[in-house]
Amino acid sequence: MELHERFWNASIQELKRGYVEEEHGWVCLLCGRGVEKGIIYPDDDVLYESERYISLHVEREHGSVFHYLTGLDKKLTGLTDHQNRLLQLFYQGMSDAEVQQEMGIGSSSTIRNHRFALKEKERQAKVLLTLMELLKEKDEHAPSFVPVHKTAKMIDDRYNVTEEERTAILNKWFPSGTDGKLLKFNLKEKQRYVVLREIATKFIPGQIYTEAEINEILKAVYDDYVTVRRYLIEYGFIDREPDGSKYWLIS
Repeated sequence: MELHERFWNASIQELKRGYVEEEHGWVCLLCGRGVEKGIIYPDDDVLYESERYISLHVEREHGSVFHYLTGLDKKLTGLTDHQNRLLQLFYQGMSDAEVQQEMGIGSSSTIRNHRFALKEKERQAKVLLTLMELLKEKDEHAPSFVPVHKTAKMIDDRYNVTEEERTAILNKWFPSGTDGKLLKFNLKEKQRYVVLREIATKFIPGQIYTEAEINEILKAVYDDYVTVRRYLIEYGFIDREPDGSKYWLIS
């Protein structure tokens, strides 16, 4: 299962802790790091069983799940920048008066109104989740949509792709299979997104690549690897240091 599929399929409790249990181990929902069950992991002269070790990984590498989630694109969280900032300040334990002073808006009562609005949003989210769960039991015609990757930029209609469409696009533009060459890259937005999403699976989460290593992987996919590399960055699949010395898959 791909990282973004694990993320979107996780329960609220799993998302809160930042990792999910699988048959043979535990997997970080934020970066895809996995550890095996039944193995003791040493760290700074301390031995950890696997679940405690993956929990420690989430804490060390990602700070907190809250921080990670508030860093997602607003179209994924459904929050405005203003609401996002308020949540971050509330999470820091600030009082209404302190939040008001920090943001320089209204008064303490204004902040309470914002708290109420967020609470309303929470109630609406619970109702919608319940409705969607009930709908799954009855809607036999609902298509299976390709999960949007968590670091997607400029989220729009290009991400409205069903699994059936994805398969058709990949079969068309990778005629020898996805391990073979891409036929062409000058594609419509939705097709380009599907192709880039597939190419991104060739990179390992958490691994750092040099530009030469990135190019070598992409050359096996398409001759104009520079253009493909640029679009992988533009679409939020990979990132790099400003000087191009390091590249990595964004998780």
